[in-house]
Amino acid sequence: MKLLDIFGLLKKDMDYIEKELYRSVQGEQKLLSETSLHLLKAGGKRLRPVFVLLGGKFGTYDIERLKLVAVPLELIHSASLVHDDVIDNAATRRGKPTVKSKWDNRIAMYTGDYIYGKALEMTAGLSDPAIHRILAKAMVQMSIGEMEQIRDFFNTGQSVRNYLLRIRRKTALLIAVSCQLGALATRAPEHVSSLLYTYGYNVGMAFQIQDDVLDLVGTEKQLGKPPGSDMKQGNITLPVLYALQEPNLREPLLEEITRVQHEEGRASASDAIGMIHQSQGIAKAEALADRYMKKALDALDQLPNIKTTKNLRDIAHFVVKRTH
Repeated sequence: MKLLDIFGLLKKDMDYIEKELYRSVQGEQKLLSETSLHLLKAGGKRLRPVFVLLGGKFGTYDIERLKLVAVPLELIHSASLVHDDVIDNAATRRGKPTVKSKWDNRIAMYTGDYIYGKALEMTAGLSDPAIHRILAKAMVQMSIGEMEQIRDFFNTGQSVRNYLLRIRRKTALLIAVSCQLGALATRAPEHVSSLLYTYGYNVGMAFQIQDDVLDLVGTEKQLGKPPGSDMKQGNITLPVLYALQEPNLREPLLEEITRVQHEEGRASASDAIGMIHQSQGIAKAEALADRYMKKALDALDQLPNIKTTKNLRDIAHFVVKRTH
């Protein structure tokens, strides 16, 4: 089964979530509504709402309760992207102009803040304090992850462990709580929500590693941005760190990264990408993503053998094998 088939099973509810997403950012301030809608209409995989809805299948499924988790989680993710684009000075996302590119940095920052506020406003409809605590902690960790990324811009001396801690905070935790909160919102058993968290965390780690690999092996058409954008923005990702561990490549690759840094985004990263392709960096990163996927599948093996568990297994495979 392909990912689109899984979404097809949820099509009616995902269409509803999409409408609620657009409705949630409408407000009296027309420009903030416009900039927020510009971001949301650029599209995306909507993985987090999908994970919420699938997590909800393990309890008493109720789309009206689940939307109070699914929509805020996608809004929180979207708000973080607006801020990311300002920090990274990104002109496009998913092939469309970013908010900071179409308007400016100040409007982009306030758009992100506005979307965060709208997410919190919507979760107020849930009375379970555990859900609010989990969501708040995830947002704090995301912010720490963003600061760590800024701290490590062009830091070629960072460890693989630092990289993994950063993507845990920036990406994996929000996917983990999407799975977990879908179950909690529909009152699934606690051990089920815990296993779903473990599954989501490992899928999230694999997802981000694969995302970083795709930035080096994908085409501009596939990525919606030029290949090597991470490096040009200063993000030293796992394949690069592994390539830097190879003695014959370390010095020339360091020189290329320094050149890209000093030319402040004007330089092509193609020579550096070519060196990474010659290394074992991409293969080693993909192997680690596979290990995280195996841990995700191990968690699923302990869940009830229902159709939803199979859907989650299919998504895990898609995450590691996708091309965009």
